[in-house]
Amino acid sequence: MGTLYLVRHGQASFGADDYDQLSPLGLQQAQRLGAHWLAHGQRFDTVLMGTLRRHAQTLDGIAQGLPGLPAPQVLPSLDEYDSLALIRAIHTEPLQKPNTPELYRHHFRLLCDAIAQWMAGVISPQGMPSWEDFSLGVRRVLDQVRRDHADQNVLLVSSGGPISTAVGEVLGTAPEVTIALNMRIRNSAVTEFSVSPKRLMLQTFNTLPHLHAAEHASLVTHA
Repeated sequence: MGTLYLVRHGQASFGADDYDQLSPLGLQQAQRLGAHWLAHGQRFDTVLMGTLRRHAQTLDGIAQGLPGLPAPQVLPSLDEYDSLALIRAIHTEPLQKPNTPELYRHHFRLLCDAIAQWMAGVISPQGMPSWEDFSLGVRRVLDQVRRDHADQNVLLVSSGGPISTAVGEVLGTAPEVTIALNMRIRNSAVTEFSVSPKRLMLQTFNTLPHLHAAEHASLVTHA
């Protein structure tokens, strides 16, 4: 039996003009994860990741702490949904940058509402696949892992949307539960599935073993 390790990218540039860029803290989170795995003798047979820059930068940070990773297979199905397209599909007023706690909460209230409507087929955000196609892409990646890598350790670097969708697929959760899981996944957090040719089983969710020490408490972030 193998293990699939799903890692959300490190902290990106929330509120900036270009979100798809790790912050210095996000790179540090990824480097800590790699160093933690090196100290515990972790090795990976296969690496999968999305096409986004923050995915590649997170993998680079992990590799700085854990040299010798296999070359990644890049899969567009592991890319995040477009949060701004989702919000614009339900909110026609100009969006303010979420630079205060209240605007931050407002942004994520809108996003959760938009995701729910997208999942229900009520809205079709511009430039985005349907929810059915998005979740099918994630399901196909899981099927690939189960079919081709059932006896391996697989590292998968992606975003909160695909990772929560994968958990929802394995557990059979309701849409509102999948959304709640999505909103809780922390930067650089690790979720683990046990893998057999017949199925995947959730072992851990949203863990930060590399940031448990008190001196790393300031590295724990959600967005």
